[in-house]
Amino acid sequence: MNILQLLQTCFRSILRNRMRSLLTSLGIIIGVASVVVIVALGEGTQQSIEAEITAMGTNLLTVSPSRGFSRTGQNFSMRILGFTINDLELIKSDSSFASAISGVVNVSTTVVGNMGVVQTSIVGVEPDYLSIRNYAVDSGIFFDNTDQESRNQVAVLGRTTAANLFGIAELALNERFRIGSSYYTVIGLLESKGAGMGGNDQDDIIMIPMETAMARLTNTSTINSIVISVVNSIYMDAAARETRLILMDSRGITEESNIDFNVSNSAEMIDMAASITGILSVLLGAIAGISLLVGGIGIMNIMLVSVTERTREIGIRMAIGGRKRDILSQFLGEAIFLSLLGGLIGIGLAFLSCYAISNFGIQAIINPIIVMGATLFTAFVGIIFGYYPASKAAKLYPIDALRYE
Repeated sequence: MNILQLLQTCFRSILRNRMRSLLTSLGIIIGVASVVVIVALGEGTQQSIEAEITAMGTNLLTVSPSRGFSRTGQNFSMRILGFTINDLELIKSDSSFASAISGVVNVSTTVVGNMGVVQTSIVGVEPDYLSIRNYAVDSGIFFDNTDQESRNQVAVLGRTTAANLFGIAELALNERFRIGSSYYTVIGLLESKGAGMGGNDQDDIIMIPMETAMARLTNTSTINSIVISVVNSIYMDAAARETRLILMDSRGITEESNIDFNVSNSAEMIDMAASITGILSVLLGAIAGISLLVGGIGIMNIMLVSVTERTREIGIRMAIGGRKRDILSQFLGEAIFLSLLGGLIGIGLAFLSCYAISNFGIQAIINPIIVMGATLFTAFVGIIFGYYPASKAAKLYPIDALRYE
């Protein structure tokens, strides 16, 4: 029996019992669709997280104070030791791997514009902050070192904040808004960055010179955090170690166990996110893969029933010259055909599901390797679970098969 005849025979046999064939393949359909969709969601989530972390800054190191506790009598209180101008200047002068450095002062307060009053985040930063955090000015200009040194009351607004304060974002340029009793002039508007990690609006922001924020808003000499852009990603670990040593020296810390700050690495965040999503994808994929096993058992069960139903047919085929290997090939081919059919339907269902999921704003990326692997695996399932029924059919004696009622 050649391949074409085998395919025709398998196709006719499956069409003879369409509903049973579909139900037999259902486990394979569900299993393949589940595996492909889960892996697609895992890869989509991973890429989304990587994109959001990358959008936070290029080769970004963030230096932030760690929380500690101080004891006064019987009471414990939390203390957070910020950084000083001296800490910042030492990092700038001694860092070997930084392409840009900026101190950051964070303030959340009420801001009054001519069209609205909003509670928003104000960040006091240095001019390099723009490139470090991958922001860009859409209209106007960003403040410079002169504004920083003179503590000028100028600001650059995100689109959301500008619209909230002045009705239309484009109308904010050169307008003034008030924080407390001080007025600030809008000299620039940032390009929109949309939602960030956790769904926070990255366009709801006001940037002012760091020295201005320290003198007029916080009235302290404390810097909340320091952000550093490293010249190349291969130096991220070295830059983090160097920054840690510089700050230990600046803050008079001799033992690493006494370090009162953290140096976080964006590359480590990406690796951690990839590891977590990878583990979840494998676990969920393994659970979905159980459906493939169940589907394979269903195929073996139906093929055993089919062998019993077609015992006389097998006897007739053998009586007119059919060989054992022809009978084996026929029933094994039917099992593989059923399994592959279920796999192809499952893949089609997975594509439709991913398309529907994407319409809800959830990223799902189908990996062609997973699709090919799922297809080959379904064929493998057909071979494994179809061999026993096919072998049983091939071992029947023609006379006994012809006498079977």
